[in-house]
Amino acid sequence: MEEENNKAIAKQILTEYLQKKEYRKTPERYAILDEIYSRDDHFTIEDIFIIMKDNYYRVSKATIYNTLELLMECDLVIKHQFGKNAAQFEKALTSFKHDHLICVDCGKIIEFYDSGINSIISNATKTYSFQPVHHSFYIYGVCEECEG
Repeated sequence: MEEENNKAIAKQILTEYLQKKEYRKTPERYAILDEIYSRDDHFTIEDIFIIMKDNYYRVSKATIYNTLELLMECDLVIKHQFGKNAAQFEKALTSFKHDHLICVDCGKIIEFYDSGINSIISNATKTYSFQPVHHSFYIYGVCEECEG
């Protein structure tokens, strides 16, 4: 039930954004949004392309890329660049604030939350009278499985 509610909120945000910018409200944009908000993991453009193709949507990678750009502009998707790997994305609306551990061997991504990081951000932004918009914190290393 919550997932459907989040999808509806995301759809409303996208609709309002498209209207404001006078962009077309295409079925492909909404199908891509629906697919993204059906997931609970990080994904690449290729992941979305394959799923859309498997679901019989005729959508090019360019359309997916452009739609992701729109979704980032209206804060519905977050883009990550983990090392030299392809850019990965995740939904932003329902994503709790978290940071990432990235395995340099297998590419595994582990999400974690530590309130100490928020404390550091709060102290730094207060000290320098800085208004934070968002932050990214990545730790690169070797996961337990790869370490052997």
